[in-house]
Amino acid sequence: MDDILRFALLGLGLGALYALTAHGIVLVYRGSGVLNFAHGAIGMAGAYVQWELAVNHGVPYWPAVACGVLGSTVLGVLTHLLVIRPLRRASSLARLVGTLAVFIVLTAVAVKRYGDSVQLVPAKLPSGLVEIAGATVSEDRIWLLGIAVVVTAALHALYKRTLFGLGTTAVAENQGAAASLGWSADLIAAANWGLGSALAGLTGILIVPVIGLSVTGLTTLLLSALAAALVGRFSSFPVTLAGGLVIGVVQSELTRFGSDVTGLAASVPFLVIALMLVARGRALPLRGTFLERLPALGTGRVRPVPLALAVVTGLLLIGVSSPLWADAITNTLVLSLIILSIIVVTGYAGQVSLAAYALAGTGAFIAGHAAADWGWPFELALLAGVLGTVPIGLLFALPAVRTRGVNLAIITLGLGTTLETMVFQNTDLSTTPGSDGIAVGKQTLFGIDISGVDHPQRYAAVVLVMLVAATLVVANVRRSRTGRRLIAVRANERAAAALGIDVRAAKLYAFGLSAAIAALAGVLTGFRSTSVVFADFASFESITALGLAVIGGVGFLVGPLFAATFAAGTVGARFGDLVLPGLSEWMPLIGGIILVLTLVGNQDGIGREVGKQAAAAERRLLSKRGPKHAGVTQDAAAEVAVGTAEGDESAAPDVRPAGPSRATHRAPGLPLRVRDLTVRYGGVVAVDGLSFDIEPGRVVGLIGPNGAGKTSAIDAVTGFTRAASGSVRLGDRDVTRLPVHQRAGSGLSRSFQSLELFEDMSVLDNLYAACDRPGPWTYLKDLVRPGSRPLPAHVLVAVREFGLEGALDRPVGDLSYGERRLLAIARAVATSPSVLLLDEPAAGLSDDESRELAHLVRRLAEDWGMGVLLVEHDVDMVMSVCDEVVVLDFGRRICVGTPEEVRGDPAVRAAYLGDLAPEEVAP
Repeated sequence: MDDILRFALLGLGLGALYALTAHGIVLVYRGSGVLNFAHGAIGMAGAYVQWELAVNHGVPYWPAVACGVLGSTVLGVLTHLLVIRPLRRASSLARLVGTLAVFIVLTAVAVKRYGDSVQLVPAKLPSGLVEIAGATVSEDRIWLLGIAVVVTAALHALYKRTLFGLGTTAVAENQGAAASLGWSADLIAAANWGLGSALAGLTGILIVPVIGLSVTGLTTLLLSALAAALVGRFSSFPVTLAGGLVIGVVQSELTRFGSDVTGLAASVPFLVIALMLVARGRALPLRGTFLERLPALGTGRVRPVPLALAVVTGLLLIGVSSPLWADAITNTLVLSLIILSIIVVTGYAGQVSLAAYALAGTGAFIAGHAAADWGWPFELALLAGVLGTVPIGLLFALPAVRTRGVNLAIITLGLGTTLETMVFQNTDLSTTPGSDGIAVGKQTLFGIDISGVDHPQRYAAVVLVMLVAATLVVANVRRSRTGRRLIAVRANERAAAALGIDVRAAKLYAFGLSAAIAALAGVLTGFRSTSVVFADFASFESITALGLAVIGGVGFLVGPLFAATFAAGTVGARFGDLVLPGLSEWMPLIGGIILVLTLVGNQDGIGREVGKQAAAAERRLLSKRGPKHAGVTQDAAAEVAVGTAEGDESAAPDVRPAGPSRATHRAPGLPLRVRDLTVRYGGVVAVDGLSFDIEPGRVVGLIGPNGAGKTSAIDAVTGFTRAASGSVRLGDRDVTRLPVHQRAGSGLSRSFQSLELFEDMSVLDNLYAACDRPGPWTYLKDLVRPGSRPLPAHVLVAVREFGLEGALDRPVGDLSYGERRLLAIARAVATSPSVLLLDEPAAGLSDDESRELAHLVRRLAEDWGMGVLLVEHDVDMVMSVCDEVVVLDFGRRICVGTPEEVRGDPAVRAAYLGDLAPEEVAP
């Protein structure tokens, strides 16, 4: 019992330091909305400044501490001013990678200056022994606990009872409103960055006597701090303190019982992170801006002739290279594969994963044991490593079902680190007797000796072929129906689900394919030698890999090869040594600096610029070959895409404006029955017992004052809220418990008041995303042959009806507001619904545009046979176009009937129409 108490007290001291670090993360997040992944590195920098001054320059301890804390403070403020502030209009991915860039730069400088060995630092706090309840513990742990409690109390008071704290809270809630009250968001953010970074420096200095002074030890402190911050919801300092203390105590007790042999104690922070994120779903109240944009994407188009020339050139260079250069080429190609895996999951699917190296190590682990334990040849071991890693990738994807963005980055980094500590660093699992890893011997491929030891050129050639094959697979996915679905999920998960896209399946697919590619890289890394050594798969290297992916262009297939040259041990490093001997040692720092410059100057990376140059060169070549070829423009490509026969340009239909014609497509005639629909948000009843029917070919209006519950009703009918009860039937099918995408697939489609288009896709691809219905084998077939088909006839009719025939190849961002409104409805119509729910489709339109839209809505009902629910504030439009009108007030139905009956209802006039005369309500 005394041992249990003693280890608990020791854990309280360690947990106090976790809490102090977490407080700094919370301060930065509250002040700027940025989750600072460089927090541990900033604290590490402060600790090294203090150590350098005290040990090498004889500065007294406490002045050296002050200098270390000041150094961390300056680094934090500079990070905000030079990196984060210029990215305030950038995507959340760019801001996240901005902090990762700072992490890369600081760790590169520290490793270059001090190495990564552990320095023992004596404690300066009182270190005598004290006895508490019969347990003896070092006095410094009690001091650490006291410091944490005092700091927590001070921060709680500062942010609850001072103007600065109130200003920080105001900026966190609403920057625009805070600015109108005189609060500067930049000043608040800079102050919080400085204060949070000061805490990072202080914690780094206080913790080195406990864990030792090393770059890795201090930077990996980040996970424990993130876990504590998540417990406190990135807002409550007392709860964050409690979270840190619990993590410290649990780790200490597990160490006492010997569980740390398997890495379980080190995995406690991840377990806490997983519990918090899975239990809460979206744990962080993520802050963004209206102008936030996603990184640009390439087309995935493959140009066979340039590709063949590049491959032949690469093989020739490998053939004439020396062993050292062959090794550098292999390093470059393998890292390119790692970056390619990031393009799939982050570039295409929008999921920020920091698990690339963990998955690569998993592939090497499985393949290594297949070769060492079962004697499998290289070909089969490679296949086992790739396929065996896919289920692990799907396991990493499970948190993505409930969360995304920085939340997902946290949990994937934690899961990868746990895998590293519990498997890769477990010598019982990751080594064979007499080897420093898993002994796999020298490799042959179909009887040919390709040993990376004896024939590095041959091995490099094999890796090149593997990279080209993987790139072609990813290019196929980008151009396929599967790729469009991934990009739709990346752009807007709500809109994707509303079109019948299974968001969960899309995310799982992206993680699975990414895991397979990363595993391929891992196997090729491990088998280049006679033993698979897992020091090559440090989890935090995934941070560097994501940074390199952004440098190359996270949405472009040419990016990985360019980006990989900025890493140590690659072709770029070898060239650097030729130009300036010793330059390769600075490659990590150079890569970090280039990443910062890329984020600030060109967030789309090198790949975007290469793509622009290639497209310009192709246009010049076509123009020289004459008008026949020069006429093959994007417009023509769009025309081919809507052709009636795949690949037959001559069969493309005429989609130019046509005279009024009746649509030949009829929607499945399924009525919608809604009964006793109730939506509750806490104690607020947004919709109270609403019932209505929508018959095929009829338009039903839903009107009411602002806050009456109209949009809540649509959300409940289409499955977008879990706070609903009641019954929703479409035809004979009860869809009440179906998820959104299955309701959409059953024939229940909707538009959104805020449009929610896929902004980084063309008009044509928005329509394709709606009408594509991939079969069960599509996900596999698209890997080798992109599925393509013409737009269905009903979509072509919708294109003409909504006047979009001249805009098919245009990006959504280039459309006028009226065109965007029409596209939102046309996209919903493209799903071929039985019932269409329109949420304020005329908002922001002119009177003429509203009248034209009303005409289109009647056409959808009369000619297409759809049932339409129209939610609209334009009462004139509702009364003129609807067969029946339902009126809501405070969530309750107060009237239902024909437009004439509703106009004359006294309850409606009192609650909604006021004192307007009936003839003033509608023409």
